[in-house]
Amino acid sequence: MTDESITDNASSDLTLDKNSLSYLDPAVDENKKEKIIDYQSTMNESCNCHNKEKNHRNHDENKSFSKSYVYVIGKIAHHFPNRSLEMELAQVIGNKPEAETRGLSREETVYQALIDPNNRYIARQLCYVMNVEYLETYLLVPSDPLDIEKLAKALKPSPNLGDIDVIIGRKGSIAPPEMCNGLMLPIVMVDQIYSFDRETLIKAIPRQTDMSDDQFTRSSNALFDRIIQLADNAGSTDEHRALNYLAVRYDKIYERTQLMQDENHSFTGIEVRSSRLSGLRKVLDVIFFYQNRHTLVISKWFVRVDVTEEFPFLVSSIQEYYER
Repeated sequence: MTDESITDNASSDLTLDKNSLSYLDPAVDENKKEKIIDYQSTMNESCNCHNKEKNHRNHDENKSFSKSYVYVIGKIAHHFPNRSLEMELAQVIGNKPEAETRGLSREETVYQALIDPNNRYIARQLCYVMNVEYLETYLLVPSDPLDIEKLAKALKPSPNLGDIDVIIGRKGSIAPPEMCNGLMLPIVMVDQIYSFDRETLIKAIPRQTDMSDDQFTRSSNALFDRIIQLADNAGSTDEHRALNYLAVRYDKIYERTQLMQDENHSFTGIEVRSSRLSGLRKVLDVIFFYQNRHTLVISKWFVRVDVTEEFPFLVSSIQEYYER
């Protein structure tokens, strides 16, 4: 028997018997053959147990992050998981030439250090937290290690009220206390990150040529505020995921709001209902309410959004809504 076939036999999951050991020297006695068979059986059982344990663990991990999705708007901040990492970052900053740090704030020096590729080992171990309306809401863990750079860059050196971070991902269990220095928040496995400021968002929205830029900006900001300030909008329910998706990805709702205001209507509210088109998929009707300032008659416009999976998408564009 060749060496290659011996290797194949040794790597297989089949249980060896005495006949399969015929390639051994005939001088090998029966007791030694028995010991080899017993050893092989023990190894097979050990490998099978290990594989079962690994598969079970992977199944549990996939299950915990499989169906609970988030689409959340807020701001990303960082926490140190331990004192050691905090002091390591301080030493890295302290070793920089004085000319590179003179005149900078603490936040600016931290930001510069974290986006430096040489300090990726620090950025990788930080805790990234999503704040919604100034409340710590989620502990962020990137599904792709390369997204550590995006998380680090989202830590603005000079944050302002207009900064916006959008996280799309899968929500898991509560973080254990030792994960982030006692900070116990739901873990979100991050699959997509957007970072921009509100001014850039509003300016990117197309508008009709006869619209006043100042008025359009004011009405768009008011609509955006109404969406993200809805009670408990942590982006984890289907309704809030649909709203947050529209707020940052569908500019027509801002254009419609301005058009209605030009027709002497006031934007008065938003309601999310399950669509009549829902069946095997989750489709929601997002309804925008506008009241005529003179007649007090309510006009309704709506958009259909599919929220079945992690990434919501538009089913139908904005149109007038009629009660049935």
